[in-house]
Amino acid sequence: MKSLLHSTPRWLPTKTVLSLLLVAGLLGTLFLSYHVGTRINPNREHQVGDRIDSLNGVAIYFNGGVNNVVSRNLSADGYNLGLSYQCVEFVKRYYYERFGHRMPDSYGHARDFFDLTLVDGALNQRRNLLQFVNGTTAGPPQADDIVIFRPSLLNPYGHVAVVAAVNPESIEIAQQNAGPFSPSRELLAFKKRGPGWAIDHPRVQGWLRRISQ
Repeated sequence: MKSLLHSTPRWLPTKTVLSLLLVAGLLGTLFLSYHVGTRINPNREHQVGDRIDSLNGVAIYFNGGVNNVVSRNLSADGYNLGLSYQCVEFVKRYYYERFGHRMPDSYGHARDFFDLTLVDGALNQRRNLLQFVNGTTAGPPQADDIVIFRPSLLNPYGHVAVVAAVNPESIEIAQQNAGPFSPSRELLAFKKRGPGWAIDHPRVQGWLRRISQ
């Protein structure tokens, strides 16, 4: 007969189960901390909605935490410009106010701006813009192009920005909601890579351009 003092009750979890519960708890805590932390504003120098910059007369606003959502911004005639103070909202508002451009698909995250099924230089019909891959042989980026960044571990939605200026070996981008302490302007190096042109940034997928440009 087995001793009752040395037997493990069947209802007690095993070490494997305890380890899995611990890992699940840690992951849950990290997930909650990320989503809560990226919705608050840690930068006391600016309030959400502050105008911090502008490009060709189109304002760039401060959003605080990158996942902060204030409201959906619609034009006077109902065109969806996007979630206020997000990167997508600035890019679409810039094209709408500067060029009167309306994207046929007015929804989607930044990651949805780049269509992986298209060949280089083809028309992105959802955005009604020409799409170029990073490394295109069609030439370097141009002012007013939309640069698209792929998602990352801490940013599953991707990022978009507008080319503000093109220099001999770099481009300046204007962006909204890059982070509570990140600048609205940033220089990115670009160079000739074989027969093509590439922005020297690991997350840049390519850029979009107006058809008439």
